[in-house]
Amino acid sequence: MIMTSASSPASAPSAPLHVLGALALELKGDAAVDRNALPLQDAGALSEKIARDLATFAAEAGGLDLITVGAHYDPVELLRPGWPLHRELDQLAANAPRDRAAASAARVIAFGAHDERLPGALAPSPDFAGGPLRLVPFVLSGEAEVVARVGEILESSLLERGMAGAGTALAAQAAFGLQVEHARYLTVHDLAAMMAMQYEHAGLGPLWPLLETALLQPDGEEWLDARPEPLIHYSEGEARIALFSPAAWHARYAPEAPCNTDECRDKLNRRYQHFEARLRQISAVLGAHAVPVTFVHCDGESEANQL
Repeated sequence: MIMTSASSPASAPSAPLHVLGALALELKGDAAVDRNALPLQDAGALSEKIARDLATFAAEAGGLDLITVGAHYDPVELLRPGWPLHRELDQLAANAPRDRAAASAARVIAFGAHDERLPGALAPSPDFAGGPLRLVPFVLSGEAEVVARVGEILESSLLERGMAGAGTALAAQAAFGLQVEHARYLTVHDLAAMMAMQYEHAGLGPLWPLLETALLQPDGEEWLDARPEPLIHYSEGEARIALFSPAAWHARYAPEAPCNTDECRDKLNRRYQHFEARLRQISAVLGAHAVPVTFVHCDGESEANQL
């Protein structure tokens, strides 16, 4: 993923570019994790290994600034509109001092914990701890032409041959106190593709096009309109979910079902309860990805069409 500066339009030639990615740590089973964040010295040592690995995939990556943090996160913490975790790294790095004598030299900038606290908004959320895949995010920045070339190489190669060096995997395992099954590098596009497959396997495939729009085109628009799924309209940076009354739900989702016996009414009530559970599930997934959700009460199709 190549990110343009938030303060400049993507079409502007002077807009800074960044490659966004992560060191992905696939953990063994239910093994414990001792540390979520590293002190600065350990974060710096791990970042040097990450920098060397990335230069083996794209030699010019060694001429770019590498910005990372000694912490690991759940995928939903990286896959959010505007890439806020990567932007936080970039903004913190903008305030890092640069040696005037080596102003043109590439830097490796690693943020670590002081008194067990990370700077800025870098603290991993305890709400998403314990997952089998943990991510150490990184940003590559520098001259736009070099960033573009490196980004193209990484986008086309990491998913197939992006395994981390053995020394990097062992260093991450020792530093964080966890058991690593596999360690590899991903761009955020690669990560999104992996999440799309996982959501498909988890029965959330219909939601992905809307979520993908929120991630890759936050100013875009997308509908989820595929019965029996909830009706959702993503627009202007928020997901508006139709909250149908029981009668409106019946008319939209079960128009063929009569409601003239206790048995039929019980069956429809169970289906409606399942629908409400699906609403809560989808709302929770969108919320985990920091997509704002608004429930809109709908008593009929006319209101739903104006969602």
